Formats: sequence, structure tokens, C-alpha cells
Amino acid sequence: MRAQLRRVDAVLVQAVIAAALSFAHLHDIAGAAGQHGWKAWAYPVSVDLLLVAAWRRMRSGANRAAGWCWFVTALAASLGANIATAGLLDLAAVPAWLRILVAGWPAVAFLGGTLLAHSGTTALREPATETAPSDEDVPSVYAPPLPVPAPASLPGPPPAPVAVPTALVDHARKVADHHRSQTGTPIDAAALRARLGIPAPLAEAIAAQL
Repeated sequence: MRAQLRRVDAVLVQAVIAAALSFAHLHDIAGAAGQHGWKAWAYPVSVDLLLVAAWRRMRSGANRAAGWCWFVTALAASLGANIATAGLLDLAAVPAWLRILVAGWPAVAFLGGTLLAHSGTTALREPATETAPSDEDVPSVYAPPLPVPAPASLPGPPPAPVAVPTALVDHARKVADHHRSQTGTPIDAAALRARLGIPAPLAEAIAAQL
């Protein structure tokens, strides 16, 4: 941890020294080119801000070519001021082309900063295309099995005929004659069953013989 802090401290110190020297050189060049007062101090700030904006664009990963282009432009301005103030340029007699470059720099820096800050950095998301659900996506609906109808029962053998005693038939005939004389209608199996007190099959068998 301490070793890492030492490396960070060294980088920060180097950055502060480089920024201070470059700031001073740009200030001197701007003053020599006729930009006095607060204007001479604004030029270094403009160059440094363009460097920071270009560096952020390169770090973002979006449109890195534009970031590199403006980073090189700002770096050339900073290095040019450092080299020019190292004795290669007579600050008392600045050439006209340098005065033109210094005077036009604010417009260049404004253009670069605007393009870097407001150009589209995020791609528009394409609308998701709706696809028809496949058979795997549709949940299966459980349908209970339909009840299987029971097979129709086959008709069984006809019931065996009921044996009726002859005496019971004769007695039933008398009862039937008495019923006809009273009601005027033939007796049925239900009435015969009630009169004789016999089961329904036996009553029906006797009624069939009357």
C-alpha cells in the first residue's frame, strides 16, 4: 500500500510540475503575441481543458479517433509553446503567422470542446423485434383426460316365466270378474297385486293369463 502511494505521489508531483511549466510557457507565448492581461492567462486554461476533454473521450471508448485528433492538437499547442520559449523564438519579435495562430486558437478550442462534449457517444438501441413464440416458450396446459364412456350393457337373457298355480289363477279370475262388475273396467296387475297380496311378477303373470 505504501509503495503504491509513493508511485501515486510521484505521478502527482510530475503532473503538477508539467502543468505549471506548460501553463507558464503558454502564458508567455500569448503575451508575446499581443494577448495581454486576463487573455494571456485564459490561453493555457483553454489548452488544458481541451487536453482533458480529449483524454476523457479516449478513455470512454466511443469515437476514439476524434479524441486522439483533438488530443494531438492540444498537445502540439502545449509542446509548441514549451519549445518556442526555450530560446528558439524571439519573444520580442513574434512572427505574424504565430500571432494568427494564437488569435485563432480560441475558436479552434471551442470547436474541439463542443464536438467532444456534445457529439453522440452512445449508439441508439435498435428496437427489439418481436418474434412469434415457439412451441418451447408456450407453457403446456394440462388437459384432464376425457372420461371413457362405459360400454353399454348387453341385454341379458329374458326372465324365466313365473309358474302360476291353477287354483291361484281361478281365484284371480273371480276377483277380476268382481272388479269388472263393480268398476266396468278390467283389472290390471297393480290392482290384482293389491287384492291378492302377491309379488309384482306373479301378479303380472296372472294378469297375462286372464
